[in-house]
Amino acid sequence: MKTVIVNKDGSLSVQEVPKPKYGPKQALTKTIANGICGTDIHLMKKAFKGVTEDMYPLMLGHENVGEVVEVGGEVKGLKVGDKVLLPFVDPDPEYLGSYGSAWGALGEYCVVNDEAAYDGDEAPDLAKAQCVLPDGIDPVDAVMIVTLREVLSSVKYFGIQKDKPAVIFGCGPVGLTFIKMCKMVGANPVIAVARNDEKKKNALDGGADIALNSRECDITKEIRTLYPEGVPYVIDAVGSEEVVNDAMGLICDRGKICCYGVPRKEEMHVDFSKADYNWSIVFQQMPRKDEEGKVHDEIIQWIKEGKINLKDYISDYFSFENVVEAYEKALNKEVLKKGIIVY
Repeated sequence: MKTVIVNKDGSLSVQEVPKPKYGPKQALTKTIANGICGTDIHLMKKAFKGVTEDMYPLMLGHENVGEVVEVGGEVKGLKVGDKVLLPFVDPDPEYLGSYGSAWGALGEYCVVNDEAAYDGDEAPDLAKAQCVLPDGIDPVDAVMIVTLREVLSSVKYFGIQKDKPAVIFGCGPVGLTFIKMCKMVGANPVIAVARNDEKKKNALDGGADIALNSRECDITKEIRTLYPEGVPYVIDAVGSEEVVNDAMGLICDRGKICCYGVPRKEEMHVDFSKADYNWSIVFQQMPRKDEEGKVHDEIIQWIKEGKINLKDYISDYFSFENVVEAYEKALNKEVLKKGIIVY
């Protein structure tokens, strides 16, 4: 099969490797689509926590939707033809070659676990988020469900409450998803902070009650005018030391700065001179798969009810033949929302 490799110099290439092996409690999937994620970009820049220089070259990709084409002998909950979320490819030096795995889901074939085949709590953690898609949902657009689940589980982890204001920095695919999920759990108002008018418009179209262009106004003054005592939640959907420090001037007593994703650096200088005496910074660097799995049905129900339109979060589709060029566009910030590789 063909797969996408991050080389030692951070460049991408398409290489041929054997199809992955699968065990008796697993199934082989043929990839339908895979999402472009900020995590992938960090890996290309060699700036992802826990991934060291000696681990490259890496098989890339983790937002996969695939179709089951073969099943192991002990599989109970999957059948050929099922469309499934989150198949991966693990490293296998003897079989796949000397490639490490950054989840490896940009390969033409991947592997999914069958949680039903395991006894008790023996199923791997990943299996708890590897779910079969119901009929009626476009399997290509369903790539976006991965981000929706990660963000909703993070909103619950952060403790965002109904009828409480939330400020969200970032209006890319993750930021737009946070806007929607905060609205869905009842946060009010949801205030988005964008860096240009195009993203400001996207935030308003995506459900934000208020959107501010940080290059045209004083964010602190605007929000403190609305909430003189500060707001209880500021969400960093960018992964930025600058955002964390800007948030210090916005939070109320016992407010939370909620940081999503793995930041570009594993250290930051925090100036809390503008903050109240009591506050917290909460990181969700890697959403837990059990929590992600728990919100799956909720997301699916909202899609069925028309409360979520997956296409609202997608800006670009690329064929697998153009995968390297697609990632170059993402690297250059030319993909405004979610970009999807279609196989």
